[in-house]
Amino acid sequence: MQSHEVMREVLKKTSAKQIAADMGLSLSLIYKWAEPPEDESGSGASSPLDRVGQLIRITSDARVAQWVCEQANGFYIRNPQELPPTEKLIPATNDILQEFADMLATIARASADNVISKEEAKTIRRRWEELKSVTEGFVRAAESGSYGPPPVPAPGVQNPSKG
Repeated sequence: MQSHEVMREVLKKTSAKQIAADMGLSLSLIYKWAEPPEDESGSGASSPLDRVGQLIRITSDARVAQWVCEQANGFYIRNPQELPPTEKLIPATNDILQEFADMLATIARASADNVISKEEAKTIRRRWEELKSVTEGFVRAAESGSYGPPPVPAPGVQNPSKG
């Protein structure tokens, strides 16, 4: 979704007047953020969303995205690397189970003394982020059809596994 489309949706639920007043900006500028950019034959202005995206691209630093997510009471997790189309279902499932087991072991170690320190909490968070990333990779692969039936060779082409 383009930034102006996001802003258009936001303005359906949030008062443009309120945004303008709270940010000390003109109402017309707020509405321009919801229009396509000028180079797409629109009259829109570069919005804060465009600027954040630009900052992330320039710096290649995910901490910017993490900060934005924290402002919305959430968290950022990078999408995993694309799995190869030959990824096997059982090993991928086992990877998720292993990550989950590792996370539970981390929690068990941290809570053994009935106290979780800040460092232990950071370790738990790191394990949790890794579990989410591995699971997201699995879900994306499933959605893209990576775990579907193997492709049928074209007529006259010998199957390399039966060669």
